Amino acid sequence: MNCPDCKSENINKNGSNSSGKQKFICKSCGRQFVENPEYRKISPETKALIEALLLEKIPLAGIVRSVKVSKRWIQYYVNGK
Repeated sequence: MNCPDCKSENINKNGSNSSGKQKFICKSCGRQFVENPEYRKISPETKALIEALLLEKIPLAGIVRSVKVSKRWIQYYVNGK
């Protein structure tokens, strides 16, 4: 396995992330990463639902719980509008 940034093979295990995946750290550049990251794209239908909930003045915490998106993502999405 190589570092995604510097391509070094000088890496060590470095705990696990919130979903239980093994984290690694590059001893050359200090980058932390997981081996096979899983990015979940937010569908247009989910975004439309979020828009409707925002128009109904549902709090962001409620939207996060019901739509199953991260608080960080929803804040980024709302601030970008």
